[in-house]
Amino acid sequence: MALRNTLIAGLSATLFCGQALAWGQTGHRVTGEIAEKYLTDDARNAITDLLGVETLAQASTWPDEMRSNPSHFWQKEAWRLHFTTVPDGKTYTEVGAPEGGDAMTALSSFTGDLLDKDASLEEKQLALRFIVHIIGDLHQPLHVGNGTDRGGNDVKVEFFWEDSNLHRVWDSGMIDKEQLSFTEWTKWLNATITDKELKDWAQTDPEVWMAESQKIRMEIYPEVDTPISWTYKYQHLPTVKLRLKQAGVRIAHYLNEVFSK
Repeated sequence: MALRNTLIAGLSATLFCGQALAWGQTGHRVTGEIAEKYLTDDARNAITDLLGVETLAQASTWPDEMRSNPSHFWQKEAWRLHFTTVPDGKTYTEVGAPEGGDAMTALSSFTGDLLDKDASLEEKQLALRFIVHIIGDLHQPLHVGNGTDRGGNDVKVEFFWEDSNLHRVWDSGMIDKEQLSFTEWTKWLNATITDKELKDWAQTDPEVWMAESQKIRMEIYPEVDTPISWTYKYQHLPTVKLRLKQAGVRIAHYLNEVFSK
């Protein structure tokens, strides 16, 4: 059944509504482009049947690009599908999904849509694009929020002498500061992925990805009222690169698994 028919309205929009977009356009495209390299033939053929010439890099940003669509789904439901909330010291299993769902429930529902023989082409296209996007989202540490600051959106910072917030710094600030295209990012990151890492990252359980993001999240908050620039980027850009690589590899593994059924 399509997700728009199963979501229940009711989660307060004050939690995350108005958030910055996970990874920004560049980061999401990097994860989609990395994933392309590791698809099986079965997965690649199935994706082509659904999207035609549209690449996973293109598909990865579609859920953000549709945010201004005036339909009820996009204005009232879709925003909550980009994140989860797991307070410090808790696991997702312990806290569960909020009323109305989150990225975790959406991933499960969209996967069901892909496997549903009765789902329409439009429903399957929406599901595939969201799956690619959500897996990227769950690897951005602040999209596994602590429930107190809207995933770092309320943490105001001065980043390289400009007003920003911690969420935006992780979505796009550190990535854009490198002044690389998504294809340059992808080429450079792909060159560093080892066979051992491919094996180690072959984990398709989203609760594992969320636990990783939660652990990272707890280590990235700067001191209050302390401007951040070169030192912060030096400390945390390697983590950004790691999460982009892991997200790309896991998008591929997840889709390979789905399309093998």
